[in-house]
Formats: sequence, C-alpha cells, structure tokens
Amino acid sequence: MNTPNRSTAEPLANGHPTRERILDAAEELFAIKTYEGVSVRQIMSKAEADVSLAYYHFKSKRDLFDQVMLRRAAHLNEIRLDALRAVEQRHPDDAPTVEEIIDAFTHPLLELLRNQHDEWQYYFRLVANINSSAEWGGELMTRYFDPLVSRFIEALRKALPDSTDEDLYWSYHILSGALTLTIAETGRLDNLSGGICHSDDMDGIIERMPRFVAAGFRELCSKKSR
Repeated sequence: MNTPNRSTAEPLANGHPTRERILDAAEELFAIKTYEGVSVRQIMSKAEADVSLAYYHFKSKRDLFDQVMLRRAAHLNEIRLDALRAVEQRHPDDAPTVEEIIDAFTHPLLELLRNQHDEWQYYFRLVANINSSAEWGGELMTRYFDPLVSRFIEALRKALPDSTDEDLYWSYHILSGALTLTIAETGRLDNLSGGICHSDDMDGIIERMPRFVAAGFRELCSKKSR
C-alpha cells in the first residue's frame, strides 16, 4: 500500500520533504504494526530514504513516534476548539446544549475522515490504538489532548449544572471509547449488522453520535439519576 499524499492545504513539517516522507511512512506503519512491531529500517524503506536520515531528522525511534503524534494533534486541537468557541458565541447569555458541545468535539474529526480519508486514516487508527493501550494511553493522550478535553469538560459542566465531576468524567470516558472505536473503522459494525450499517459511514455517525451521547450525559449527570 502506498503512503497517502498529504493535503496541499497542510504545510510540510519544518519545510523538509524528506522529513515529511519519513513521518508519513512512520504514521502508516505505526498504525498498522504498532510501535513495537516496526523498525526504523522498515520505516525508512517505505519512505525510500537512507536509514541514516532517520537520525539526522529525529533523535531516536521514540522521538520519531512523538513527532508523528504531535504534527497532527495541534491541528485537531485547534479545529475542535474553534468549533466549541463558535458554539459558545451563538449562546452569549447561556450555555450551549449538550448536543452542540458533543458535536463540536466529534464532528471535526469525523469530517476529516469523511472528506480527507486517505490523508487521515492512519493517524486516527494510531490514536485509536494508543487510546486503548494500557502502556501508552494514559501518557500520550494526556500529553497531546488533555488541555482540550478539559476545556470541553468545563463547557459540559456549565451545560449540566447539576452534574458531579465524577459523573462528568465517567460520561466523557464512555464518549471517548465510542469515538475511538469509530475512528478505528474496524469493520465490526458491518459484520454485526449484516451490511446494514458501515463503520466508514461518517455521515451516519455524525448524525447519530451527538444525540446518543448527549442523552447519556443528561441521564448520568442529572439529579434524578442519583
């Protein structure tokens, strides 16, 4: 499988095409084979670059892995925060609905998978792998995404004033699991439904996820549930 071409709308990392090719190759192989399952030599072979260039551009295999995660995380955090700010600006005198907040959190990711699938599929598969990993999940998801998640938790706290922190964080945990499974595009949904539903149907999940998740947040975070 060829490494997908990067979007022309996204600048080259550090302006160096060889470095970018290495990152693309590493992203795909880390997503498919995991960090432990791929060597630097395999990555450089896919990038069609000499092995020595890996250590010219990156300090180590772990540094390469970190740079793969970092280069897209900043963009994801930015577009999701922009979506949340836009929702909040539409409600200057009160809190947005839970559905609007959940949509701001999930829609930007799912839209990328829908509209730029070849560009983003391996990164999202990698994130899904990391988020469900006992070894990597706590450390790496905390490093790259916790400030953004905390911002959304605060918005949800305002939208659900009767909630406890415990219920909010459990609700987010369940949302994170659902979103992780969705961006992994495992095909499980296709098999289970006998082809009625498809795990790569981003329109289907965009339309359903905010309503479903918001109902769960409201049920768990309301006074009557306690």
